[in-house]
Amino acid sequence: MTAIEDAMTIAAPGLPPAPKPAQRAQGVSPFIVMDVMNAAEAIERRGGSVVHMEVGQPSAATPASIRAAAARALEDGRIGYTQALGIGSLRARIARHYRDTYGVEVPAERVVVTTGSSGGFILSFLACFEPGARIAITAPGYPAYRNILTALGLEPVAIPVGPETRYALTPELIARAHAERPLAGVLTMSPANPTGVVMTPEAIAAVATECRRLGLWYISDEIYHGLTYERPATTALAADPDAIIVNSFSKYYCMTGWRVGWLVVPERLVRVIERLQQNFSISVPMLSQVAGEAAFDAIEECEAIKAGYAQNRAYLLKALPEIGLGDFLPVDGAFYIYLDIGRYSNDSMSFCRDALENAGVAITPGLDFDEGRGARTVRLSFAGSLAKCEEAVARLGRWLKAR
Repeated sequence: MTAIEDAMTIAAPGLPPAPKPAQRAQGVSPFIVMDVMNAAEAIERRGGSVVHMEVGQPSAATPASIRAAAARALEDGRIGYTQALGIGSLRARIARHYRDTYGVEVPAERVVVTTGSSGGFILSFLACFEPGARIAITAPGYPAYRNILTALGLEPVAIPVGPETRYALTPELIARAHAERPLAGVLTMSPANPTGVVMTPEAIAAVATECRRLGLWYISDEIYHGLTYERPATTALAADPDAIIVNSFSKYYCMTGWRVGWLVVPERLVRVIERLQQNFSISVPMLSQVAGEAAFDAIEECEAIKAGYAQNRAYLLKALPEIGLGDFLPVDGAFYIYLDIGRYSNDSMSFCRDALENAGVAITPGLDFDEGRGARTVRLSFAGSLAKCEEAVARLGRWLKAR
C-alpha cells in the first residue's frame, strides 16, 4: 500500500475510515506511454539524454497561420463560451472538408466540436450505450478505448487481430463475438494506433454492412487521416452515412495541446450529445475552435511536416532491420512502427525500461496496446526529426549489440 493509499484509508482516532475511490475508477489501467514519458523526463531532469519515440505527438510546432488566427482572437479581447455544439462557422468548415476531401455530403448540423478526440469518445459512448454494454475493439489497439469504456461502466471486448485480416476487424470476427454475447457497438481505427495499418475501403464497407445487419453502432476513429504514405484513408461515412466519426486536429494539424476535435453523428444523436456537452464542459474552448477553423487553410505547412514523417519512415524501414529490429507490421499511415521483439525478450515492459535506462531511447511496451500478446511487442513513434530517428537507431543498435 502506498503512502497515498494509507492516507485515504487510515482515519484519525475515533473517526470511521475515510471513503475509498470508486471501484469502477480503480479498475482503469494506466496509460503506460505516459508513464514512460514521465520516466524519460525524470532522466532528463537529472541531466541525462533521451531520444523520445514513445509519445504519439508531432514534434513540429503548430503551423504559423493557425497560431496567428488564435493571436488575432486574443487581441479582440473577449474569449467566452460558444454554442455547446461548437462555433457555427467551424462546424460548416468541417462539413465542407468531407465534401472536398472524400466527396461525402455532411450537413453542418451533424457536426459536433469536441475537446479533442478523447472528449468525442466520452460523448459518443455515453450517447450510444447503456451501462454494461459490450463494444468490440481490436487488440492491438489504442489503450484509452478500453480504459474510457471501463470508466464509464461499459465492457470493452478486445478481439485479437493479426496478419490474416491485415490487423483489422472483419465481419466474421464481429459476428463471432456477437454470437458469444451480444455486442452493442464496434469501434475501428484507420490508420491505426499502434500498428499504422490502413483499412481498405472494402474492409470498412464490410464492417459497416455487418454492423447494420446486427443492429450495432459503428464508430470510426479517423484521427490519423491525412497521414498516409501509400494510399489515402477512406472515411466510414462513404460506406455508411449512419456511422459515427471521431476526428481531431491533434495529429495531422499538429495541435495536440489545443484539445479540439470533432464528431460527425446521425441526426438522432445531435440533441442528446448537445445536452451532454452543455453539462460536461458548456463548450469547447473558443480559442481552440478559432485555431481549428484556421487549420483547414494550413495544408501546405501540414504537408511539409508530413513529408518529414515520410522521410523518417523510409529511413527506419531500412535502418531498423539492419540492427535486428526488422519484424514489424505494415506501416501504411500514422507515425508508428509496431515491432516484434520476441528474439530479444518476452517482457516488453522490461525491454523498454532497459532501452530507456541503458540506451537513452524512450519507446512504448506493447502491453499498453495488447494485454494478451503485447509482452513481445513495442511501439516506436517517428513523429520527431530525421536526426532524432538516426540517433535512436544508433543508440538502440549499440545497446542491442552489447546485450
